[in-house]
Amino acid sequence: MSSFEEIRENRLSKLKILREKGVNPFPVSTRTDATLKEASDTFDKLAKKKELHLAGRIMAVRGQGGLVFADLFDGTGKFQALLKKDELGDEGFALWSDTVDIGDFVEVAGTLFLTKRNEKTLQVKKWNMLTKSLRPLPEKWHGLTDTEERFRRRYLDTLMNEEVRNRFVLRSRVLSTLRALLDKAGFMEVETSILQQLAGGANAEPFKTHHKALDIDLYLRIAPELDLKKLLIGGYPKIYEIGRSFRNEGIDVTHNPEFTTIEWYEAYSDAAKQRAFIEALFRALVKTVKGSEILSFSGNDVDFGKPFTVLSYAEALQRYALIPNPEKANREELALKAAQLGVSVAPHDTAEKIMDGMFKKAVRPKLIQPTYVISYPARMIPLAKQDEANPALVDAFQFYAGGMELVKAFSELNDPEEQSRRFTVEESHRTEGDKEAQPNDVEFVEALEYGMPPAGGVGMGIERLIMLLTDAHNIREVIFFPTLRPQTT
Repeated sequence: MSSFEEIRENRLSKLKILREKGVNPFPVSTRTDATLKEASDTFDKLAKKKELHLAGRIMAVRGQGGLVFADLFDGTGKFQALLKKDELGDEGFALWSDTVDIGDFVEVAGTLFLTKRNEKTLQVKKWNMLTKSLRPLPEKWHGLTDTEERFRRRYLDTLMNEEVRNRFVLRSRVLSTLRALLDKAGFMEVETSILQQLAGGANAEPFKTHHKALDIDLYLRIAPELDLKKLLIGGYPKIYEIGRSFRNEGIDVTHNPEFTTIEWYEAYSDAAKQRAFIEALFRALVKTVKGSEILSFSGNDVDFGKPFTVLSYAEALQRYALIPNPEKANREELALKAAQLGVSVAPHDTAEKIMDGMFKKAVRPKLIQPTYVISYPARMIPLAKQDEANPALVDAFQFYAGGMELVKAFSELNDPEEQSRRFTVEESHRTEGDKEAQPNDVEFVEALEYGMPPAGGVGMGIERLIMLLTDAHNIREVIFFPTLRPQTT
């Protein structure tokens, strides 16, 4: 078998042949009368044309002597082309034989016909090179075991693996469906800043950069929440944003430093109203993109047609982490239980953060069916309103399915004095070493002092949603270009 270097040199020599014969191997213009899918779908109509121009990448070649079959692919579908020496002429057929490889893009012109095997085919009368490829395509991509290479060369992964390609088609369809559902509900799409002077709106460590002209440090946003709430103050009652957020955290099967979220905020709403809205939205979304309210994930049927389960945070810890009384357990008791569960605890971790670690380890994987977890400790969500019946809790929920957290939502805190107090507590945690604690955003508190309407807010991770909908088990499978270590030579 030829080495890669030999293959590339061979293709470079073919490129030279084309140029020596006056053929531009990368021409400006392409003529196409139909996509390859259209050629297949409207075959009978197009077969009446005296000459039909198609274009695509050569994915396979069969035949010998004066007869060659080529499979073309253009992103919409595949189509077969037949090249005969007596139809193309000696010169045209020889140029094909001498210069064309699998992976090249070509334009072919001819007439449609059905083979004896009833295969829709274009009999080629003439052809043009559109792009001469210099590197060979993977021969058996489905058998490739190096997943890192798949992610690093995603363009080959999507080209050679239809399942992967379709996963990203579905991702695009999900985003379109979410936009349509929110637009129909009266929400307006907005865009907010990605570079921020303070990275707030979530508990996470940000990425830091420096702006030379202003000579200030800036941060890539960890969430758009605070800017979106400012727009509520500014008179927009129903808004949403789909965009990137960035968190300087570890990488695992459900975390990537760069990810996509959708967040929406509705004035004169609350957590309870958003729960009802999410249930209807998910039911419509799953039905639209999957054709059924039941989907398969990890061998489980996840049913969005039934009423969603509701559990309190304390009930979930009692049931799955076997913590008898999580509301009254002190830090030392929780740290001991965490050790038993194999959950690491840092010296600066609060009791709430230890509970969160145990929840992620022991509870979250058990929440397969659509489940709302409600009534979180107030210190866990510093941007949510307190529960009026129990001030130690906040009026918030998280939504789980397939053992993954998909949504975080709450009744938004709009009391500027209470927000300031909570920011001060968060700032103290930062001083003690918690890099994920939220900064004291004085400007946001100032905005709240002008008055923010009562509101319900929702944040949803798009990648985890796509994982659920496509039965994928690594977040990197649903991101075109996930974050990877630099390639070593």
